[in-house]
Amino acid sequence: MKLPSRRALALGLAALLFLAGFGWLVATQGPLARVKVTVAKAGETTLDRTLFGIGTVEARRSYAIGPTVAGRVAAVLVDHGEAVTAGQLLAEMDPVDLEARQAAGSATAARAGQLVASAQAALAEAGSRARLAQASSERYADLRRKSFVSQEAADAKVHEAAAAQAGQEAAAAALAAAKDEARRAQSDLAGLGKSRAHLRLVSPVDGIVTARLAEPGSTVVAGQSVVQVIDPATLWLRVRIDQGRSAGLAVGLPVDIALRSRPGQMLKGRVERVDLVGDAVAEERIANVSLGEAPGNQAIGELAEATLHLPPAAKALAVPAAAVKRVGTENGVWRLVEGRARFAAVSTGPASADGMVQVLNGLAAGDAVIVHSNRTLTPDLRVNVVDTLVKAAP
Repeated sequence: MKLPSRRALALGLAALLFLAGFGWLVATQGPLARVKVTVAKAGETTLDRTLFGIGTVEARRSYAIGPTVAGRVAAVLVDHGEAVTAGQLLAEMDPVDLEARQAAGSATAARAGQLVASAQAALAEAGSRARLAQASSERYADLRRKSFVSQEAADAKVHEAAAAQAGQEAAAAALAAAKDEARRAQSDLAGLGKSRAHLRLVSPVDGIVTARLAEPGSTVVAGQSVVQVIDPATLWLRVRIDQGRSAGLAVGLPVDIALRSRPGQMLKGRVERVDLVGDAVAEERIANVSLGEAPGNQAIGELAEATLHLPPAAKALAVPAAAVKRVGTENGVWRLVEGRARFAAVSTGPASADGMVQVLNGLAAGDAVIVHSNRTLTPDLRVNVVDTLVKAAP
């Protein structure tokens, strides 16, 4: 029997080593290799619960100042960024013919006053005639009883007294009408005065001008803003929080605020209001947070990061937030069961600042959950637990 040569033995040994290496590579690094995962255990802890949201700086009190009737802008006396005081004139509308109408209204009111005086004089004259006619009628009646005058003469005096009394009543009615006309003229004049005052656009508060929306010569309609003013003392954050993590959101919660312009400076705030109407499209709830001691020259519309602190939860079952995944329509975690990945749907509560999230149901204390994996997990996939997925740099 002829023995194989050394060359054949060397080639065979090399082939065996190659096949062994290739098999090891496929089994440990290739598509047949187990998925590497990092694992954490669900455990009870005192969870410092927090809610996180992105907010914008807004003014709680904003005033859009404009005319109550259509007209042309005569002057705008302030510009964007200027500080104004309550009652300060900001802009003025062109009165057009209002001054002439006021002059006509003043003349009408004066004439109405003169008519009242004339009617008062006429009433006094009619009263005097009525009294004289009544006295004359009484004398003639006495003379008729003594047969010194005829019945016809006595009846004529009675008629004169009645006519004089009717004239007095007519004069009184004319005086009442004149007074009503005077009041109407005064009301018209006062209305013109108010219209003139409404053409002067003044600031209702001490504030800052944030917008100059019209220029002199522009025509604006009733209710259109010419100048916008905010009260800088009412700045707050309008924070949007994911509805799925908003459990526990309430008025009074303390808030840490990091403005985008001051990332290293942490401001303190407080939840002042939680809007009843949320954003159904973005699935967010809206909390309004006071800024506390806001820095000066704060820009409206600046973004900020808000961390809301809820009361700590004692003996809360918690897992790393990175372990919670969404598979299909369910939120859950991948459990490690006998070396295989098993998906379990869970309900989660608030998260803490250190990356832990409360599990309300679906897990028990001590359950091992997969935090990170180097590939997408599927049910019953065999996995290999490692300390870290990233090798430390030498």
